[in-house]
Amino acid sequence: MDKLKSGMVYFLCTFLMFLTLSLQAQNSIEKPRNILNFDNDWRFLKEDARGAESPSFDDSKWRKLNVPHDWSIEGPYDQANPTKSGGGYLPAGIGWYRKSFTVKEADVKKNIFIEFDGVMANSDVWINGFHLGKRHYGYSSFSYDLTGHLNTGKGETNILAVRADNSIQPASRYYTGAGIYRHVRMIIANPVHFKQWGIYVTTSQVSDKKATINLQATIDNESSLNNPFILETNILDPTGNVIKTIESKQTVSAGKSVTINQSLEVVNPKLWNLDQPNLYKAVTYIKSGKIRIDDQSTTFGIRNSKFDAATGYWLNARNIKIKGVCLHHDGGAVGSAVPTRVWERRLELLKEAGVNAIRTSHNPVAPEFLDLCDRLGLLVMDETFDTWTAPKPGGEKGYNLYFTQWWDKDTRDMVLRDRNHPSIIIYSVGNEIHDNLNDSTGFKKYKDQQDLIHQLDPTRPVTMALFRPNVSKVYSNGFIEKMDVVGQNYRENELVDIHNLKPNMITIGTENGHDQKAWLALRDNPFIAGQFLWTGFDYLGEAFWPKISFNKGLFDRTGTWNILGLQRQSWWADKPVVHIVRNDDNAGMGELVANWTPADFGTYDDARVQVYSNCDVVELFLNGKSLGAKPKPADDSPRAWSVTFEKGSLKAVGKNKGKEVATEEQVTAGDPVKIILSSDKPKIANDWDDVSYVTARVVDANGITCPNVDKSISFKVSDEGTIAAVDNGSVTSHEAYQATERHTLHGQCIAIIKAKSSTGKITVTASSPEIQSGSVNIEINQ
Repeated sequence: MDKLKSGMVYFLCTFLMFLTLSLQAQNSIEKPRNILNFDNDWRFLKEDARGAESPSFDDSKWRKLNVPHDWSIEGPYDQANPTKSGGGYLPAGIGWYRKSFTVKEADVKKNIFIEFDGVMANSDVWINGFHLGKRHYGYSSFSYDLTGHLNTGKGETNILAVRADNSIQPASRYYTGAGIYRHVRMIIANPVHFKQWGIYVTTSQVSDKKATINLQATIDNESSLNNPFILETNILDPTGNVIKTIESKQTVSAGKSVTINQSLEVVNPKLWNLDQPNLYKAVTYIKSGKIRIDDQSTTFGIRNSKFDAATGYWLNARNIKIKGVCLHHDGGAVGSAVPTRVWERRLELLKEAGVNAIRTSHNPVAPEFLDLCDRLGLLVMDETFDTWTAPKPGGEKGYNLYFTQWWDKDTRDMVLRDRNHPSIIIYSVGNEIHDNLNDSTGFKKYKDQQDLIHQLDPTRPVTMALFRPNVSKVYSNGFIEKMDVVGQNYRENELVDIHNLKPNMITIGTENGHDQKAWLALRDNPFIAGQFLWTGFDYLGEAFWPKISFNKGLFDRTGTWNILGLQRQSWWADKPVVHIVRNDDNAGMGELVANWTPADFGTYDDARVQVYSNCDVVELFLNGKSLGAKPKPADDSPRAWSVTFEKGSLKAVGKNKGKEVATEEQVTAGDPVKIILSSDKPKIANDWDDVSYVTARVVDANGITCPNVDKSISFKVSDEGTIAAVDNGSVTSHEAYQATERHTLHGQCIAIIKAKSSTGKITVTASSPEIQSGSVNIEINQ
């Protein structure tokens, strides 16, 4: 009898469980998990507001806006701002955000989470007055469970409140931004669901003939029932076709989590590499019977990545040099709230310069940045921190105050979030750390971080950017023996020395200068895996008034080539290139420029011309007359000519094996006559992440840019669009970015355009006194 009663109870519980799951999932068979964009319709106040976390607080007079939003970039610039050199003299302080929303009746019995990709900084989050938590590190992605704290009655509203505080300054050596500067989303899932970042895909035994795909899924059961389920995974190839399916059966006890491992083999895989960054997807479902109750789509790549002490870096059995750059997280005129297209354009330009790797200096980046690196075929050094416990000049009140308590959580969240990206080949846990690395405490700080990363992602090595290691004795005290890869900033000769002394050590330049000596150290030493130049783009901060921006990038903030970028392309690019540069004074001590229009024709005689080129032979012509041909130097030095200046045309012709393969011509500009507008993207969508860069050039009657003209350009845009920001790349300009007017630098400036309508076209016009206006059209895609 007892057995019969027990059996009936079991049957009834099972029946009720399936009925519950069926009811919860009946309207979401196609979409068992709802991911809602939570960026729109926030209220914002740029000051502290006592009691603003309360649902009854009156925010009706607050500013309406959408996030991502960086209020610091709105300015104004002021030498007295507390951010000083680190924040580029832009404002700091406290900002509040509030958002009102309702919950659908169908979602009342589900689990609801809020996810932030990043809030700068020291954020507190409340739902309906309940404090969900605090995160100090502004670069970390995080989430909170709203379940149990929501008003779920029909028509009842909920208030999500966020306080962001970066008022304690100086907090960083470089610009951080302020506010909810990355995307926000709401996740609505059934009580049995995948844990956040709970899918982990790795590949092993990789060749062009076959590869093994290993998937690990962590599932949370937040229901009151012990639920049996099926874990189904479909592997989609780069064309979107399902090529493999696997199922596993499991029971998850009520209130518990379980981790399931699956493994399958793919034949003739399309490998992820720099030239063909092929991407697969693992679409994973939790099923109750035939009903899908949760799903996750995970993009990954099949590739074999390894470092070798003697030969450097290998990707899919191909030995390559890592030609990298460091990038900070700001996007120039848009501050830290960076549309995806801004990053896409920057990465495309860097690839054109010959760059194949990015160091995320010195913090976790937005997840869409890593998506772009996956898609574009760029390697990534994923970095956690700029400081541990010891402060740095300009950052005395920053993350070092919270490192001891928070490093584990912040590191864990970054690695769990990022570990499926095929672009990531190595992690870094610090940059020029000032903690004492010459004792057991310093050893432990590093080792604890490295061990945690190995636990979460055993497929990738860990490094850190050492600075002056001969001073801290890490080359002799046993510290570097604990490192997977020895990373060092600058002093490339020391990496050569350490390899000669300890040939089993793997070495990489984590931060390097632009000089020829640094390049040759990488080129001529196969054991140095690569280097990361400081820096890829000019960035905000780390500058002393009147400067507001650091300007040692391959490109300036607007995406215009710096002279350093032209030279680096001649060393790193695969395609043939020639670039003409000259000193802008007779003494050869002036600024290097890439034009044939001197600032002062009256006193300029001796043009000291250099040509950056990777061609076998370069011949220089002045107004059609040859000034001689010169072969490529063995040490990659630029080829130089001393030229008596003449107005007209200066042309360089590059040849390989006697065949012309690259040319560049510079023509002396006349008086400014008109403005010419061009757009880098002639079609954009009505999407926060999509923009078009419109460049305004002041030109002469023949369309030649007038590089020495300083004009104030006024931009106007039709009703279908809006001007997100303007800029000219100047490191000393204090003009506002969120404006409609900008002075030119080297004859040009830019406006970043967004769409406001879903269809039609945007007309952008630019005008300036005494010269002809220009215009350009941008189409809007649905």
